[in-house]
Amino acid sequence: MTHETDHLHQPVLAVARKDVATLRQDFSVQQALDTIRQRGVGEKIVYFYVVDADDRLAGVLPTRRLLTAPLEQRLSDFMLTRVVAIPQTATVLEACEAFVLHKFLAFPVVDERRRIVGVVDVGLLTDEAFDIAEREQTEALFESIGFRVSQVRDASPVRAFRFRFPWLLATIGSGTLCAFLASAYEVTLAKSIVLAFFLTMVLVLAESVSIQSMTVTIQALRVAPPTFGWYARAFRREAGTAVLLGTACGTVVGLIAWLWRGAGFVGFVTGASILLALCAACFFGLSVPALLHALKLDPKIAAGPVNLAFTDVFTLLCYFSLAAFLL
Repeated sequence: MTHETDHLHQPVLAVARKDVATLRQDFSVQQALDTIRQRGVGEKIVYFYVVDADDRLAGVLPTRRLLTAPLEQRLSDFMLTRVVAIPQTATVLEACEAFVLHKFLAFPVVDERRRIVGVVDVGLLTDEAFDIAEREQTEALFESIGFRVSQVRDASPVRAFRFRFPWLLATIGSGTLCAFLASAYEVTLAKSIVLAFFLTMVLVLAESVSIQSMTVTIQALRVAPPTFGWYARAFRREAGTAVLLGTACGTVVGLIAWLWRGAGFVGFVTGASILLALCAACFFGLSVPALLHALKLDPKIAAGPVNLAFTDVFTLLCYFSLAAFLL
């Protein structure tokens, strides 16, 4: 959990309004209106909450229903008795979930005896949603390449370098290893220079699918910790997706190579390599964040560079090895 989202786990009472408009259930509409005029209605009133003789929550009255009822009618006769309340022990995050689940405009906050101690309205949800969305859009861009905005915001050049450079080493290392792999298959490339034409496309496709799988996995890890059962279900889903993506992309690129250069062999190698590479990309995109999370490391920080490093190396190894075997 980062300090940017710590406020979501603070008690809901910290953000609840205390100017609650409560009415007695034995009041008539006329008595309720007189009470409202005498005491006021607070800063923002969405619902009027009805309490019993012991001040326990008994019902709720939407403002329109109260204003249109006959003046002599008792509140207990037409109030809504099924009231969804938020316990005072709840967090801000749990309150936001209640707004999403029930779609009410406000909720009373109650203690263990169901006495009203505050109220939260839908403004809490909209404020949190906009705040989180704006922050996460900025954070996601930088976290995907291995560092947090909060770590480099207002940091000195040396401090920013210290946070960013270690993860770039993973890219440098994988790039160097890929260069060695290419040189090791120099004879294979010389036999069919067309293989080099599609090398970039194979790499880009694998990296794109790997990042997609990684993003989906990180989102899932925010909801539930990784377990073996969760991993098995996620792996089956990702494997099925990878086969479909690899087959479709491999077929399209293979046909392009065949029709453009008249090289059926290159088309087959490219298509088959894309299929294998995309399957591996999905595996790394799922496994790397899950492993980092299990090791108590933040997957948003390290998953991007490590994931891409594994994907690039495997993709090149698969591409060149298949070509060398079939030549």
